[in-house]
Amino acid sequence: MAVVGVLALQGSFNEHIAALRRLGVKGVEIRKPEQLDSVASLIIPGGESTTMAKLAQYHNLFPALREFVTMGKPVWGTCAGLIFLANKATGQKRGGQDLVGGLDCTVNRNFFGSQIQSFEAELSVPELASKEGGPETFRGVFIRAPAILEVGPEVQVLAECPVPSNKVLASRADVEDQEEKLSEKKVIVAVRQGNLLGTAFHPELTADTRWHSYFLKMSSGVAEGASSSIVAVGGEGLSLSRQPIIDLPIFQ
Repeated sequence: MAVVGVLALQGSFNEHIAALRRLGVKGVEIRKPEQLDSVASLIIPGGESTTMAKLAQYHNLFPALREFVTMGKPVWGTCAGLIFLANKATGQKRGGQDLVGGLDCTVNRNFFGSQIQSFEAELSVPELASKEGGPETFRGVFIRAPAILEVGPEVQVLAECPVPSNKVLASRADVEDQEEKLSEKKVIVAVRQGNLLGTAFHPELTADTRWHSYFLKMSSGVAEGASSSIVAVGGEGLSLSRQPIIDLPIFQ
């Protein structure tokens, strides 16, 4: 029976598995290419994108991850995972890093600044609220977060975030030529393109599981509430009302 895979090279993979568990779904850690054969969908968590890329190279994961995407299986990238899924990334460290690709967008790494400039913001999420119920907003947790500067015609924008006026943006030179594209000083922070979902923030660090539920329903049959691609592991779902934020990890 298939389960949801969570790439477990580095970062907040345990928090994603815990969020899935609260929905009665089993998540399994993925560290080797052959382990992808046993899962129907995959979450690429937040963490340090360069470190994750180096570990993925070491384990020869990139070919298998790219094949997983091209097969049309649902993949969700959060923060560093979003960078992995983007077709293009700017503001990278010297030498750059490999990307899985598939998501027709340009992402700027660490757009919102350094670790100490991490923040939380209420995001308008009409699509999420329409599909999953609950409030019209979602409390986004941004930790050294990227932002989406450009999207292709097939990409659906799910959330935008105002650019905080008191933030000193990282890699400013990389985004100056994109400023005219930022609508009313907002940047895109959540998108969907077919089987791919990307969020610049960390839903796994809150008790609101609506993004996880939304992702699960991207798999065929899950929308009806009964599918062989999910495995009940016990536990009850939490209320979709305002929930406390889980302590933030340090991403270096």
